[in-house]
Amino acid sequence: MVIRTYQPSDCKAILALFYDTVHTVNAADYTREQLDAWADGKADSKQWNDSLTAHYSLVAEENGRIIAFGDIDSRTGYLDRLYVHKDYQRHGAASAICDRLEQSAHGKITTHASITAKPFFEKRGYHVVRAQQVERHGVWLTNFVMEKF
Repeated sequence: MVIRTYQPSDCKAILALFYDTVHTVNAADYTREQLDAWADGKADSKQWNDSLTAHYSLVAEENGRIIAFGDIDSRTGYLDRLYVHKDYQRHGAASAICDRLEQSAHGKITTHASITAKPFFEKRGYHVVRAQQVERHGVWLTNFVMEKF
């Protein structure tokens, strides 16, 4: 596995990985309606690329295929996204990316973790600040504001 910096040419593969991961990995914790609201398959690639370019964004590759990605706003410490392909869960990609993202931040790191991701972040020393309901396309989803110092 190779961890490298995000490049704009990665965006299409990242959007596909995001959609597929949400609809498979997160399916045990969210309803079909919630999954469709979270990842509707119509993500704005320009908006995603702009965000990923503005943040410290990393991808994990194996045999030339993107298997995971994550990003953090190093100024604020907001860890925005961390997704791993369904076939590479628990192979160390999320930990490897997260290690490097966390090292780039100064002080407190905050994330909004899904029900599915909450145990991963707890094992890394994050604590739950609060559960919250977020609205996506008229549908409510539960996630957790989590922090690590």
